[in-house]
Amino acid sequence: MSEPTADVVVIGAGIVGASCAYRLAERGLSVRILEAAPIPAGGSTGRSAAGVRVQFSQATNILLSWKSIQAYREMPEAAYTQLGYLLLVPVAEWPAHRKSVALQRDLGVPVEVLPLEAAQRVVEFVPDGLAGATYGPADGVVDPHGITLGYLRRARELGAHLHLETELLQARALSGGWRLETSRGGFSAGCVLNAAGAWAGEVGRRAGLEIPVQPARRMVYATGPLPWPHRYPLTIDLDSGFWFRSEGARLIFGRSNPADEGFVEGMDWDWLEPTLEVGLARFPWLEQAALDRKASWWGYYEVTPDHNPILGWMPGVEGWANACGFSGHGVQQAAMVGVLMAEEIADGRARSLEIGPLRYERFLQRQAVLERNIV
Repeated sequence: MSEPTADVVVIGAGIVGASCAYRLAERGLSVRILEAAPIPAGGSTGRSAAGVRVQFSQATNILLSWKSIQAYREMPEAAYTQLGYLLLVPVAEWPAHRKSVALQRDLGVPVEVLPLEAAQRVVEFVPDGLAGATYGPADGVVDPHGITLGYLRRARELGAHLHLETELLQARALSGGWRLETSRGGFSAGCVLNAAGAWAGEVGRRAGLEIPVQPARRMVYATGPLPWPHRYPLTIDLDSGFWFRSEGARLIFGRSNPADEGFVEGMDWDWLEPTLEVGLARFPWLEQAALDRKASWWGYYEVTPDHNPILGWMPGVEGWANACGFSGHGVQQAAMVGVLMAEEIADGRARSLEIGPLRYERFLQRQAVLERNIV
């Protein structure tokens, strides 16, 4: 029996890998998706807080999210809900934040600047140290599982093959393609697309490549049902990094721990107290909410040095492309990333958006620009 072959092998069946697989199959390429887990969307995708927003400081990130949001609006499986994002901005960051808003508006993205009094009519908060707020009315939440499974279904209808519980062990470049050794045997491909999320750096190492993506654990804490009706947008206090939003009758909330790096598993209950400390300082009414430990969860960010994704061909390596390192924003950018990576691989170069600032070469040339609006 001959080993499976494909024009493109996609590593990872999360939302980014699924979107890329669908768009590649749509272009007429033979595609195989290798997923180490027993189910799709079992990693960062399935543990996402599911938010989608356009309020970034870099043009490419703004457009990746905006075009993806527009795609999700038309995708039944996405269950796109226009909940909004409210960003509370400290005095020191207000000038730079206003420049980001100007850029967002120049790119045709709907963002509103709110004085603190108007923002307090959306969510009650202590205004100390804040200069103003911005609100994205088109921002909201989606169903990451639904999107992933929808893309995979479409890809398979076009002839793509999904291989679950198939972990990449080693990849070797050959003349005109790649030979992949996996836990389920060998595969051959003309091209490999690394969409392995938090595992993208390890996948690169198994191919002898250095891809600067590191896992970082993140907590999503949940309250019990609140005793009052609410529909809070995803609200971020940029001074502390504390965020929350409505999730049915309850709230979910969190705050990144910059020291929490690597493949550490499980809930970090020690991080709850410092998270609540800054949350209660800004939103004292949270004291009325009870914690629901069983409804809380954790997942991984896939972090790069500049908090921007890595898209496109690997320089100096024939037939290897990356779509990884989204630093917590893969769900909201996946739809457009699939389109771009299909162009990159089928046509040799992405054309629908200029992805130059997100190519790997930025690290070699020391031209990386930090994405500021990360929590």
